[in-house]
Amino acid sequence: MQTLPALLLFVSLAATPAPAAATSEGEALISLDFKDADILDVVRLLAEVGDFQAVVDAGVSCKLTLKLKEVPWHAALDVALRSCGLGQDEQQGIVRVAPIAKLTAEAAERRRFEEERRLNRPLRTRLYRLSYARAQELAPLLKKFLSPRGDVVYDARTNTLFVTDIEP
Repeated sequence: MQTLPALLLFVSLAATPAPAAATSEGEALISLDFKDADILDVVRLLAEVGDFQAVVDAGVSCKLTLKLKEVPWHAALDVALRSCGLGQDEQQGIVRVAPIAKLTAEAAERRRFEEERRLNRPLRTRLYRLSYARAQELAPLLKKFLSPRGDVVYDARTNTLFVTDIEP
């Protein structure tokens, strides 16, 4: 296990909240005073104070100066990360720190993957024989409510709609 630099260790002890300093939700408030501190050390300190696990992406580096008095640790983390152009992603109690552009691209990729997975289900075709409406008039209206893989075909002779779409 690596030890923290002496200055950071001193700040860590100074950042330990006093019993009287707390928010209305009961969360402890911290005070920090850093000059040209590495973001990695700041994140490690806040992980200790906030009692969470942190993973920082490779290649993340930034020096920052901050002076905060009696603020919640999560607010201090947000400000420190934003000032370095970084963001956080929490999954299963682990906070991952990475550049905002990388986190945004990963989130977009996850959304694309979920959309593809949702649309990649078997197709199902149903027949609807209409009595009080014309199939050729309803077909374009129904098409708007289908998935991108869905389709509507009509038979004017039997007044029947053939609706094909992914299974629910």
